[in-house]
Parts: sequence; structure tokens; C-alpha cells
Amino acid sequence: MLILSIHGGLELPHEDLRAFDFGRIPHDAAAVLVKDGRVVAAIEEERLSRIKHTGKFPLHAMEFCLEQLGVTYSDIDRIVLTAREQECDLIVRDEFFYRDSLHKSTRDYLADVIDKQDGTQIDRKKIQFVEHHICHAASAHLMSGFDRSLTVTLDGESREGYAGYIISAEGDQFTVLDRIPNEHSLGAFYISVIRVLGYHPHDEYKVMGMAPYGDPAKFRRYLKKAYTLLPDGKFSINLAWSTALFEFMTPRKKGGPITQEHKDLAAALQEALETIVMHVLNHYRQATGHTKLCLAGGVAHNCSMNGKILYSGLFDEVFVQPAAHDAGNTLGAALLLSQRLDKDKGTETLRHLYWGTEIGSSDDLNDLLHQWDDLIDYEKVDDVAKSTAKLIADGAVIGWVQGRSEFGPRALGNRSILADPRPAENKNIINEMVKKREGYRPFAPSVLEEYVGDYYEMPDTKAPLSFMNFVLRTKEDKQSLLGAVTHVDGTARVQTVSKETNEKYWSLIDEFRQLTGIPVLLNTSFNNNVEPIVDSEEDAIVSFLTTNIHYLVIGDYIIKKKAISKEQYMHMVPERLIGSELKQSIGYTEDGKKQNIHEIRMHFGNKYSKVIPEAVFQMIEESDGHKPLAELVPEKPEISKDTKEIIRDTFIDLWSLRLIKLKPAK
Repeated sequence: MLILSIHGGLELPHEDLRAFDFGRIPHDAAAVLVKDGRVVAAIEEERLSRIKHTGKFPLHAMEFCLEQLGVTYSDIDRIVLTAREQECDLIVRDEFFYRDSLHKSTRDYLADVIDKQDGTQIDRKKIQFVEHHICHAASAHLMSGFDRSLTVTLDGESREGYAGYIISAEGDQFTVLDRIPNEHSLGAFYISVIRVLGYHPHDEYKVMGMAPYGDPAKFRRYLKKAYTLLPDGKFSINLAWSTALFEFMTPRKKGGPITQEHKDLAAALQEALETIVMHVLNHYRQATGHTKLCLAGGVAHNCSMNGKILYSGLFDEVFVQPAAHDAGNTLGAALLLSQRLDKDKGTETLRHLYWGTEIGSSDDLNDLLHQWDDLIDYEKVDDVAKSTAKLIADGAVIGWVQGRSEFGPRALGNRSILADPRPAENKNIINEMVKKREGYRPFAPSVLEEYVGDYYEMPDTKAPLSFMNFVLRTKEDKQSLLGAVTHVDGTARVQTVSKETNEKYWSLIDEFRQLTGIPVLLNTSFNNNVEPIVDSEEDAIVSFLTTNIHYLVIGDYIIKKKAISKEQYMHMVPERLIGSELKQSIGYTEDGKKQNIHEIRMHFGNKYSKVIPEAVFQMIEESDGHKPLAELVPEKPEISKDTKEIIRDTFIDLWSLRLIKLKPAK
């Protein structure tokens, strides 16, 4: 049985049609294909559209999943959405009323989209729906390998009115013990406070990384006013209270300096979250007798909190669904429906997340690299693990692209930036040369699973450590040794690496161990600060060329940059992105004079935009995907050499910001 599960909004990737916001805008669109209870393909729309956290209709992700098995929509037995039908229908009716469309139901809309894709007239009865938090719960429990579990889902909010469920799960049966309404959302509570710190939704992990630098006692009594612990594992949140923080501290504007006061608030916020969650878990551990815990929902990405749960010893085993955010609901919906329709097949315990795009064959890769050989040198090596390990041991920072890409928010050794974990300065070097992000942000250690106990304090509670879900305490005598991957509080967000599930990555770390005696590598996601994790080989090449990574390794090829002049970029071809638009408007200067404003922006999120010179605006408008920049530069007397340099540098900047593509002319 083939089940395709999807999560996302109504707008297609090229559209920008939303006239009104009728509630929460979807984010983290994704699609998953399950065959007989086994995941065969899974990818987030952002990896293909290249827009971080995009919530648009996951058209590219759906097509990708079908291509992996060589099937069409007519071969799919069920299509399942990750919300209740009545909520989906309300969105469709509201949205399409303002589009003057005849769509009155989600089934009608989805059937129409599929019909336009390949002419398939899908039976509307094949379209099914699963409640948002049941999707979260199923994604965790059904992949945990547990027969029975206490399953807790915690996130921001849902259209169904709830921000979390407490569930007693057994098989495919989920008994809801309690529901957390949106107004008492832990996710919304966290976001309401991080806004005071100059951060926004999807930045929660940044504040979690800041927390160890602060003293929670400084703001503890203020944060305690924002929540109340109630009997029977309940609690209440006063979301409006966060505005009171303005009276006690100096709020930080986005991009502003981070003071000790800000770090102290981050520490108090993290402590408050952990206090509330442990209050809930302590009660339900005693009330239900469950010894195994499953977690999902966006709050479950808080790996510091997860580490505290492990070390508490409250449960014998803990499983955190590694794609715990809304994209991971596609896993839960598909697996739950598969289990209920075909109980004999069952579901499999999660072993890995390598369900995305596969890199091409050696010949295909050679052809692709040849297209870029004005900018790169490349060599195919016999033992890529040994050669790469030597580069890393000698101090190089490497982009590492192998096999199928990972599903979820973390690079787990197939789309990673890797470096030596020992020099503490590597943390700052990579933050500056690649990520262009705050210097306090930590990096994860990838450690061979055979050696994890030699370097980290292992809790009595069992948990899979291969997905970067838990912060562990680094052994005291190893903290200075692993300076680049040990956080200021002596902890690390550990990923264990198994030879069984990722032999090539395991071999690389093992080769590094043989050279250095250290079975650990620094691992961070392969992307810069404006793009999702790279997915295709071309994504990796572009990210490599627009950052200061020393080497790129794809398959068995080791790639390095050529020393070139900026003038050579004029021979590259600009190409607009399908989700972009050019905007021309009239603004005013400070003294009230009119001025023309030219801008390029992406349809999803206001942060993906940039004001550009008029000449660049016109060149992008006239670009056809074939003419190089040199042929698009206006030949006018007023276009001086300096102006041409500004045009060239603007295009390079737009490429680095992923607002346009630049590709080799040949």
C-alpha cells in the first residue's frame, strides 16, 4: 500500500496570492511516501524550493516522492493531510473566496492540483485527514519501537485550538489524557520572550544556545510570574506578561549587541521551560505508570530540555522524533494510516533519516563539475574517507555531500560541514567564514557510537543518540580536548554515528581517529545563514563558492576553488527563481523628495528581499537564462566602469543571498 502524506499551505510555489491571513500561516511544508509501513521517501519543500521554512503547497516535495519509486498519482492508495478536514475546508473556503474560485473543499482543491500536474482524476475518497497533534504523537510513538508509551506533544499552536496533547499510546491507539489549549502554549511562551531578545519564530534554538552563558537567577522571579504550576500536571501561561519585561530590562533589537542581561534572560527562559515540562512529566509518569516516553512537536527540538529529561532518570527509555516540527507530521499521518489500514505490515523502528535526494553517479557528477570548471578544480580519489580525514586533520573546513539527504532540520553526515573538533577557535572560524552568525552558537560532535561513553557522561535512561536530539555532559577530562564542540557549560549536542546506517561517514570519522586518536568530528549543517541545508550537488557547489569553506567533497570527488578575478563572474548567466518577484515603487527621502525604489524579493517571508540599483533591476527583468551578465549590461554613456563594478558586485551579493541564481554560461 502506497500512502502519500503532505503538509503545507494552499499557495503553489510560484504564487503570492494571499490577500488576508486567516490565522496561523503554515510553515515547514513537506511530503512523505510510505510503502507497506516503511518510509521510502521524505523531503521538506524548503530543500527543493530553497526558501527556509516555506509553508507553501509542497508540490516539489510530492513530485520528488513519486519519482523515488517511479510511480504516479494514480498508483497512490491514499493521500493524507496533517489536520482535521473541517479546519482544512475553512482555510480553502476563506482563501478561495478572495480568489474568485469555485473550490469549496480541500478534496476539490487537491484533486484539481493533481489533475493539472499529470491528468490523474483522483478519487476524492482516497484523500484522508489526521488531527495535527495525533500526527505529532504518531510520528514519535510509531517510530520509537515501543509497544506502549507516554507520548507528549508540545508546539506553538494549531488551527484545531491546541498546543499540545498528553497521550497514553499503545499500538495505533492513542488515548488523550489532556489537551493544552493554544492560550497556554509553551512554544508561544518561548517565542513571546525571545522577541524581547531580538529573535523571532524559528530562532528558538539560538536562544537555547545562548542560555548557558547566563545566570537564570537574575530573571527567575520575573519569569515565574508568567506561568503557574497547577495540580495534576497542569499549568497556565500568561502570554501577555512578556511585555512586562520591558520594565525590567533593555530589550534587544534584531542584530543588536547581546549583553549579559540578555544572556541571563535566555537562561531564565530555558529554566522555566524545563521546570514546566518536568512538572507535567512527573505527574503523568506516576499517574500512568508508563516507563517509556515519546516526545514530538516543535518544543521537542529543545535538546537541552531533552538532556535534562534523560539525566533525571524519570523514564527507562526516551524517544524524541528528530523531525519533531510540523514537517514531521507527514511521517505520523502516513504511518498511522498505514498501520490502521494494514495492521499486518506494522511500522519500523527509526534507524536513520536518509530519505531525501540521492547524489548522482560518478559520471553524472563529473559532467556537472565540468560545467563549473572555470571556478573550481576537482579530483576523483580512490579512498575519499582517508583523503578527506587528512585534510580535516591538517586544519581544513570541509563541505561533505554523500548519499541521500536527511529529512528534518539537522545534517547528520550526508549534507554537513565538517572540521577538527579540538581547536576551540574552530568554533569562531566557522561561525565567521560560513554561517555569518552569532559567535556563541555551538557546534555538534559526531562521535563513533563505539566510543561515545569514553567522552560523554551516559545517563541511565536509554535513548537513541544518533539524531542530535539530546545534550549530554562532556566528561571533564575531555572538555578542553574537544574545545570546538564543547559548549560553555561543558555540554554537547551529541550525534553518534553507526557503521550500519552510514558506513561512509563512519569510515571518515574512523580515518580521522587513526590519524589523531580522536573518534569525533565537528559537524554542522551545510548551508549559510540565508538558505536551507543544501540538497543537490549544485546547491553544494553554490554554497561552497559563496562561503569560505576550504574544500568540497561530493561522492569521491575533492573540489577546491580556483583563484579568479571578480570580472570572470560577468561570464556567468543570471536566472530568476520561480518564487521571486521584482517590485518597483515610489518612496520618499528624509526631506520629502520622491525616489524610485527597486527591489527583488521572495514570496515567502519579508526577510528575503533587497533593494537593488535600477540597472540591476532591468538586467534581471531582461534575463532569459541564457545571456551572461556581460551581454546584459546596458550600453549607455552614463554606465561608467565604476557603475559596471557596482552591477557586478550586486549580482554576486544577490547570488550569495540566494535571491538569484548564477550559473556557468556553458
